[in-house]
Amino acid sequence: MSDLPHSPAADRNKQPILEALARVLGERGSALEIASGTGQHAAWFAAAMPGWTWQPTDADARMLPAIASRVAQAALPNFRAPLLLDVMAPRWPSQGAAFARGEEKFDAIYCANMLHIAPWAACAALMQGAARHLLADGLLITYGPYFEEEGTPAPSNLAFDEDLQARNPAWGIRRLEDVLAEAHRAGLALRERHAMPANNLLLVFGF
Repeated sequence: MSDLPHSPAADRNKQPILEALARVLGERGSALEIASGTGQHAAWFAAAMPGWTWQPTDADARMLPAIASRVAQAALPNFRAPLLLDVMAPRWPSQGAAFARGEEKFDAIYCANMLHIAPWAACAALMQGAARHLLADGLLITYGPYFEEEGTPAPSNLAFDEDLQARNPAWGIRRLEDVLAEAHRAGLALRERHAMPANNLLLVFGF
């Protein structure tokens, strides 16, 4: 049995997210994952999408060895070694050689379940960083819970938001309209909205 860090939620949602990605993305390209965490999504997607090069990252250096172990276990040519990347750092990645503006750009940037467990400033940083590092026809894809202006919030999301703010007042489920405003300021617009299980959304942004 593996002793790597494991997220039950990542195991539950990896296949529905993969199915959504398959509808959104082409057959091949390069993807940068922000906040890879345990690396479960990265390993699953890299194995299922051999035409896509998958670059995992995380802001927590303590997570990188676990992700590196998943890379080694998978032994896939399209699954890169993890990088330290804090979205709020002035350059991406945060350590080692920075992505060159004209060279290291991506067809897709993927970020799951980060915005509600990070300060609000991380949203603007994500949007601005994506605008710098996406190709002209590239897509930013985010996944997680959001509060939408129309409709009644799910009781489970209200309870989750209360729990998040009790743990850290800077955390919390974000209002979709606020996220869209930050995207607009970075030159990005919402292209697709996909309803996902457990009251989550998968959002697709582009130029």
